[in-house]
Amino acid sequence: MRIVLVGPPGAGKGTQAAFLAKNLSIPHISTGDLFRANISKQTELGKLAKSYMDAGNLVPDEVTIGMAKDRMAQPDAENGFLLDGFPRNVSQAEALDVALKADDVKLDAVLDLEVPEDEVVKRIAGRRICRKDSSHVFHVTYSQPKQEGVCDVCGGQLYQREDDSEDTVRKRLEVYHTQTEPIIDYYRTQGLVVTISALGKVDEVTKRAMDALKGDK
Repeated sequence: MRIVLVGPPGAGKGTQAAFLAKNLSIPHISTGDLFRANISKQTELGKLAKSYMDAGNLVPDEVTIGMAKDRMAQPDAENGFLLDGFPRNVSQAEALDVALKADDVKLDAVLDLEVPEDEVVKRIAGRRICRKDSSHVFHVTYSQPKQEGVCDVCGGQLYQREDDSEDTVRKRLEVYHTQTEPIIDYYRTQGLVVTISALGKVDEVTKRAMDALKGDK
């Protein structure tokens, strides 16, 4: 299957993408991984992207699209892929359609993870990260440490990242509504959108997604 995963920040896209890709035996292609791989391998696209990033500028759509096209052309993506974080806007979605059409393939589904805005804010703004080891993550509601402000694993101080503040989260949501959400309507006109609730336990959401995708086949 060829799937695009869409949803607001805090919807759990990365987590669900990993489980879905494994269950469907297709590669999980995320924008972040694309950039890291191209920059570390010093590909032409990677060098170009880094030049924009080093200058504090946004990487142009055509660079991101070029990376995605190269990744989708690799052997492990021959029978499908799951795109996470791409396309990010309608122009990227249109470019993806053109690229897929050139290879005589098409998307099977666009999975839209739906989460109420207040829940997104609660999920992200409630995160607390360990200063000693950022892989130790807690939550003021869902995964509380035994002692407030102290990491259970190593005793490090827990803090809220600036990116996780409520004001920042709401700004990120505004960007999502303005730039990314319109691709849902774009794909809806093609009959590709499958919307599911991303509320509940991770395995419950995964099962919900798999059931919806099977129905979409």
